[in-house]
Amino acid sequence: MSDPDAPKPEEFHNEPVSDLPGVAAFATMGLTVAATVGVGVLLGILADNAWGAAPLWLVIGLVLGTVAAVVSVKQLIRRFL
Repeated sequence: MSDPDAPKPEEFHNEPVSDLPGVAAFATMGLTVAATVGVGVLLGILADNAWGAAPLWLVIGLVLGTVAAVVSVKQLIRRFL
């Protein structure tokens, strides 16, 4: 015996689809870029202060942080392809 008020399977497809997974993916990518570049810059500044090589380690940290960000975002994008 079926309930006459129960929704039919075809009625479920008419509900609006939430864009939350897409928004969460872009937020994750943004946070990943900010964190990896930020950590690279922070480590570069700390190395410059420790060894007295003013802009050298900052630039190296920025480049390494950017490379890490690109690799991380590339891996995140591969999940959706």
